[in-house]
Amino acid sequence: MTDKPANAMWGGRFQMSPAEIMQEINASIGFDKRLAPQDIRGSKAHAQMLAEAGILTKSDAKEIVKGLDQVQAEIDAGTFEFSVALEDVHMNVENRLKTLIGAAAGRLHTARSRNDQVATDFRLYVRDAIDGIDAALERVQQALAEKAEAHAATVMPGFTHLQPAQPVTFGHHLLAYVEMIARDRGRFADARKRLNESPLGSAALAGTSFPIDRKRTAEALGFDRPMANSLDGVSDRDFALETLAAATITAIHFSRLAEEIVIWMTPQFGFVKLSDRFTTGSSIMPQKRNPDAAELARAKVGRIAAAFQGLAMVMKGLPLAYSKDMQEDKETTFDALASLRLVMAAMAGMIGDLEPVPEAMRAAAGRGYSTATDLADWLVRELKMPFRDAHHVTGSIVKAAETKGLDLDKLPLADMQAIEPKITKAVFSVLSVENSVKSRTSYGGTAPQNVLKMARHWLRRLEKGRAKG
Repeated sequence: MTDKPANAMWGGRFQMSPAEIMQEINASIGFDKRLAPQDIRGSKAHAQMLAEAGILTKSDAKEIVKGLDQVQAEIDAGTFEFSVALEDVHMNVENRLKTLIGAAAGRLHTARSRNDQVATDFRLYVRDAIDGIDAALERVQQALAEKAEAHAATVMPGFTHLQPAQPVTFGHHLLAYVEMIARDRGRFADARKRLNESPLGSAALAGTSFPIDRKRTAEALGFDRPMANSLDGVSDRDFALETLAAATITAIHFSRLAEEIVIWMTPQFGFVKLSDRFTTGSSIMPQKRNPDAAELARAKVGRIAAAFQGLAMVMKGLPLAYSKDMQEDKETTFDALASLRLVMAAMAGMIGDLEPVPEAMRAAAGRGYSTATDLADWLVRELKMPFRDAHHVTGSIVKAAETKGLDLDKLPLADMQAIEPKITKAVFSVLSVENSVKSRTSYGGTAPQNVLKMARHWLRRLEKGRAKG
């Protein structure tokens, strides 16, 4: 019985084809085919550099670039046939190129390895993904800032421990997420800056003896510089880890906002409404309106965080330089970044669609003695009472109001004076939720004038960023 002929891509070292299960575990084309655009960009830059360095003839380079353009066109048209037998995107592209242009295709791989090739492709992919993520994050910020501007004075309860704490405005609450997302964008920008070095030309691990111009290919691909160490060039994946870490933190922020939307939509809260566009019904309970888009956005953080942890576990014990383990770097990264893109699109849509219910928010803001801190501050400011003493007096007044089943601003002055005789009727000026939020004028505070100013600041800043971009 004769074995099947060896895969020609392996050269003369192997005489037999791999076992079926070996082929299945070894092949990555099922997921790395999405790197085809980046692979073709890298190959074109490499071919042009080889020609400029005199390693390839200009006619061969021209044929290679022309052939790669045709391969890309076939991929775009959906007519390209990817083969599992050819293992990965690199071999699939090269094999098709050989069919199209003949022997010149075999010269493309001069002075490079699949090791630096895939490292370059993956960096290009992650860089492209970061650029798309940044644009999507900007859209979410825009939606939040616009809603904050419209509701700069809409009073709602602020919570700690999910208990009523102090009144805030809905606009102020939304702007907190604008700030979080600004830091998320900063993390992605930092990751992009660090990853923007080219591994191409590192070859398998030791560089190459050919007189290549790595600065030329780095420049052609939009990298700031070539990586300075060939071992690092082929074995580094911290750029993916850093991007996944930034994605995880971003997804956590969106999960928190999604959780709040879920809570706010319950009848017990009734703070916001979402239209049919972002809710679903029940197969058995006709009254239901479920915030499924928010719930799914909340859940996606699990996949994204798992991708970070998974890649960390792949990389933690690998010696330099390349090991096949690193094939496991891409599939979960692709999934995580796609999941984040979906979450961002859903959140931007929900925020634009979301309508607050001001009367429900206002009623809830007054419950739970949320202006107690305002009373304590008044005692300090007007009666010159030490804050700890004011805290104690306020606690006693809250207890008296609770005993009578009254809100603080409905408790008779005489009852307050029974606890602290120096209290005057002027105290009522700080006990309403409206006056409470108006008084929070410190920088970053919830006073409506602050919120309106900050919302407009963000809208101008975002517009300026788009104009610059």
